[in-house]
Amino acid sequence: MTERLFFAALLEGNAETLDRVLTEDFILVDVLSGSEINKVSLLAVIGPRQLKFEAIEVVESRVRLYQSTAVITGRTQMKGRFGETPFATKSRYTHVYVQQQGQWRMASAQGTQITAV
Repeated sequence: MTERLFFAALLEGNAETLDRVLTEDFILVDVLSGSEINKVSLLAVIGPRQLKFEAIEVVESRVRLYQSTAVITGRTQMKGRFGETPFATKSRYTHVYVQQQGQWRMASAQGTQITAV
């Protein structure tokens, strides 16, 4: 499914695949800062590997389908680098997919960091 393509493209730094998988008006709410990142901005840091994912483990995932919309919620463990700064985080996420021209494309992604309590 498109969800696997999305995570694989992040790991590989494959901006071309991400371009196909994401809607033109895609919005990501960043797991670490809470800021909104649009498609162009995400591709600009993924392609040249300014943002590099070294590991993304999907710990759990749940899919709910609503006609031409899919909502996927789950949990991940991620490691990577932004520039020279390493990061590691555990998060819960919500991904929203819509069908466009017969293909599933991601319209929105929201991550929430899981902190130790």
